[in-house]
Amino acid sequence: MNNGSLRIYRVNETASDPSENSNGHNGTTTDDSEQSPKKTRPVDLLREEEKFSRKPVQQLAIIKEANILVSLSDNYVSIHDLQTYALQEKLERTRGAIAFAVTSNIVKDENGIPGIVSRLAVAVKRKIILWSWQDMELSNEVVEMSLIAAVKSLTWATGVKIVAGMDPGFVMVDVKAQEVADIVKPGRLGDAAGTEGMRFGAVNSSGMSYMGMGGWVPKPMATKLQEGHMLLAKDVNTMFIDTEGRAEEKRQVPWLASPEAVGYSYPYMLALQPAAKGGMEVRNPDTMSLLQVVPLPNATLLHVPQPNISLAHAGKGFLVASDRVVWRMGALDYDTQIDELVAQGRYDESISLLNMLEDTLLKNKEGRIRDIKITKAQGLFNAREYRKAMYLFAEASAPPRRVISLYPKSVAGDVSTIEEKESESDAEPEETNGDSTVTPSKTASTAGSSLLGRSMLGRLRKADTDTASIKGDATDAASMRIKHTESIPIDKPLEGKDLTIAVNELCSFLVQNRTQIRKHLNSDGTLIEPLSRVSSSQDSRPAFAALIEDATSDAKGFDWGRALHDTAVLVDTTLFRGYMLARPSLAGSLFRLDNFCEPQVVQEKLYETGRYEDLIYFLQGKKLHREALELLAKFGKGETTEEQQVSPTLQGPQRTASYLQQLPPELVDLILEFVEWPVRTAPDIGMEVFLAETENAEKLPRHCVLDFLCSIDVKLSVRYLEHIIHELNDLTPEFHQQLIEQYLEELQAANQDADEKQKWKESLQSFLKSSTEYNRVRALNKMPKDGRSLGHTFSPHGVVANASSRLRPLRIPCSRSFKDGPT
Repeated sequence: MNNGSLRIYRVNETASDPSENSNGHNGTTTDDSEQSPKKTRPVDLLREEEKFSRKPVQQLAIIKEANILVSLSDNYVSIHDLQTYALQEKLERTRGAIAFAVTSNIVKDENGIPGIVSRLAVAVKRKIILWSWQDMELSNEVVEMSLIAAVKSLTWATGVKIVAGMDPGFVMVDVKAQEVADIVKPGRLGDAAGTEGMRFGAVNSSGMSYMGMGGWVPKPMATKLQEGHMLLAKDVNTMFIDTEGRAEEKRQVPWLASPEAVGYSYPYMLALQPAAKGGMEVRNPDTMSLLQVVPLPNATLLHVPQPNISLAHAGKGFLVASDRVVWRMGALDYDTQIDELVAQGRYDESISLLNMLEDTLLKNKEGRIRDIKITKAQGLFNAREYRKAMYLFAEASAPPRRVISLYPKSVAGDVSTIEEKESESDAEPEETNGDSTVTPSKTASTAGSSLLGRSMLGRLRKADTDTASIKGDATDAASMRIKHTESIPIDKPLEGKDLTIAVNELCSFLVQNRTQIRKHLNSDGTLIEPLSRVSSSQDSRPAFAALIEDATSDAKGFDWGRALHDTAVLVDTTLFRGYMLARPSLAGSLFRLDNFCEPQVVQEKLYETGRYEDLIYFLQGKKLHREALELLAKFGKGETTEEQQVSPTLQGPQRTASYLQQLPPELVDLILEFVEWPVRTAPDIGMEVFLAETENAEKLPRHCVLDFLCSIDVKLSVRYLEHIIHELNDLTPEFHQQLIEQYLEELQAANQDADEKQKWKESLQSFLKSSTEYNRVRALNKMPKDGRSLGHTFSPHGVVANASSRLRPLRIPCSRSFKDGPT
């Protein structure tokens, strides 16, 4: 180009081409043994136009839609045929041209019909001259706009707006409306002054000063970034703007020296270092982090095809050139790039890169982001950053089992992956200086990760032998690779105060998971919304799939309900252990409500710590009534050791009786089994189970209760019969008949006690007169024939009993045979 000639090369795709290489070796040349016997040259010279221009060519561009080649030479812009490279027209109005910029965009006309509009903007001193093509047809209208100073650079922001860089700063030019707006610095100065504020990059007393430097003024540069964003640069100063020219709140790029050129190859920001350094920086435009430095000796030119119409050129490669060499740069596939960053522990960079990339360019983008966040969180956990780790675990929706496994068995139980030492003789780990980081990472000077490869397109001189790969220039990433659970070895066991802090953070994480589980799981362990049979489709995964570690999208017939229930058991049980270890006062709030704690774990822990009241509440909530009643009987009867400090509320029969009153009638067998000792010890307290004015007491099977009470004491059965007949208005003839017979039995048993005998006699007489549900003949037959027990004759409802007639006394036992009805 320096002599005005034009050479056209054909690029041959070879096995070592980085754009085709997917094996993660950064596009290095393969060994001779791996190549075919006939080596393929990287490029072939197809044509050479020696008289393309009389002077060196400064700039070239193609407007493919118009089938033309645009060149800048000798301060003129010329139009050439794209096929023959013949000169079509030298644009005389571009005399003194400094730079030009082209763009092509799909535009709909007033009828909504899309068409391709191409524009050529040329900077001529203080003017911008604009030509346009509509579907390959050159428009007769040429737009000319004047600015305040000589234009040094042009960069299209959109199809109708262009950023012009000048010594006084940058402006946004709307070529359609023919309007010019200053791009001002962000902050209070620009906000207060509006469009009259200080332009970015302006050279004056309040801007950048270059006095004493021979009048040198840095070239203003601009480049498009991801959709809707641009970067402006002048010297080492940068500013990010949107395509309307408004400043964005982002920090400057930390360049150490003014770059020779800037560009954007999806999704990376590029900058050529000064020729003396001979390198190209690759940065993340989101974090500004330096990811890679590619050594390119004496490189001064950077050309990145703009994706004007589609993403056809996005991230597919770009060109870098020196006076003698042209490098074709190509990126590794994006999944390999992510693997490289993760291998070096650069989790934030890999997450940022994933967020910038389109979903279609990656395999399972959301899954990769989640896995990286979980890996980073594990590294933070190992570095003792427990709060940050749990926050990130929660953000990534990490499976609870995976988080719990990081803790010792005292918290995680059998899920723990920590191998605990069996003896004190094991070697202690070496001491560290206390400075912990998530993972080792490279500094900027070591070039970060190897994300780009390069290949030689052509040489202007045969003496140039720069064919080295960048593979040797970057630190070997394999030596820095980490595993999910081995990012940083833990220097000492997790115990003591450190364990308490870690458990406190774990409890917060588990509470969040518990809340999520309760949205999908009933208290009885069934799903709130039943799921159909899971197919192999990713969309068939339920909303709670992230909570289950072993769930796979292709698992046919996977029992999601069972898996969620198992997770709920693990979460609640671990939360209980955590509370008991770090915050025992909160444990009651867990097991007194519906929970999925493992009963055995809770029983053992509460019993060991002497929290018997809490243990009773837990067993009651889990409906383990037999276990609870056995403990209450043990404590109530005083069958404890001296070391056990039992609360007075658990001593005696009252607590057992209160517990039994809360049991449903269906558990009558259990009630009768455990109410016996309170009834025998304190009848008034024990009888409250049957006599209390509660629904449970009223609905107990009365035949069973009578059989039970009769086996203990007839007086208790009389008391119960009086209650159900007089208080509950039970009209069952069998009960009325039984009450009469038990009155008679107690009357006969009270021969030596006149007061008691009179009491039973009055009760019997009163009941015989008031009740109509008993069998009169049978009642009469039960009367003593000699009348000595009654003392006088009586007539129950018109039936005359002869006191002199002898009735054989008969004791009627209380049994369930009464269910057959009266005779």
